[in-house]
Amino acid sequence: MKAWKTVLQIVVVFAVYALCGGLANGVKDNPWLSLLVGALTVAVMTFVYRWAVRRTENREVTELRGEGAVGAAFRGLVIGTLMFLCVIGNIYLLGDYEVHGIDSVSGAIGLIGFMAAAATTEEIIFRGLLFRLLERGTGTYIALILSGLVFGAMHLLNDDATVTGALAIAIEAGAMLAAAYAASRTLWLPIGVHFAWNFMESGVFSTQVSGSGETHGLLDSTLSGNHLITGGEFGPEASVYSVLFGALLTVGFLVVAHRRGTIVPRRRAERVDTLATLAR
Repeated sequence: MKAWKTVLQIVVVFAVYALCGGLANGVKDNPWLSLLVGALTVAVMTFVYRWAVRRTENREVTELRGEGAVGAAFRGLVIGTLMFLCVIGNIYLLGDYEVHGIDSVSGAIGLIGFMAAAATTEEIIFRGLLFRLLERGTGTYIALILSGLVFGAMHLLNDDATVTGALAIAIEAGAMLAAAYAASRTLWLPIGVHFAWNFMESGVFSTQVSGSGETHGLLDSTLSGNHLITGGEFGPEASVYSVLFGALLTVGFLVVAHRRGTIVPRRRAERVDTLATLAR
């Protein structure tokens, strides 16, 4: 693919990403508008990504095809939910997470839309564009490391960001979600994982997400104790448990990718997008 086409693809998707992100942030305090904007963001971002890739790469956009999308997204939802339950469950057993009652049902509803928008836009940008394009020239493993580091560094912009939290996210999310894409060759799986993790963290258990401030989800809760266990002000994503379970999932996805033959070696010249057919 010619360089100018790559630039055009990135510019178009980023422009829509910025617009949708600004709109989602603008209505996040209104649960029903947030739910609506979240649904629209998912639809618009997937449409624009498909259109941009199809026009610039002249191929079927297999990584966001409709066929098999529900199944892949559902598997992602299950994996993301179980991963967070393992993390918060261990923190709870150590006495560092306490539930006091119900906080905000409407807040949880609004967070469905906000987190759906965040998961979809970030997966399209960081796995659909950054990881996929890097993988063409560097191979799966180097692209996974580089895109993971960029993803972690992006979270340094959040209000309560820490270097430890950013490094944790680079491992447990940046690397893990890229590995999920490499194993499945569909963005629907990492989108499902990403959404489930974020929504469980904020919409259900009401803990901070990536140091972005206090959230009011379903449960009225308190997270306190050793920062190594709880993640401190950054939230559970900086917890040693998140890094542990995220690293285990990363290895698991890479094993699956290796068995399916969807690992791209370094300096492989042929187009890698056709690997999607091997993952099915």
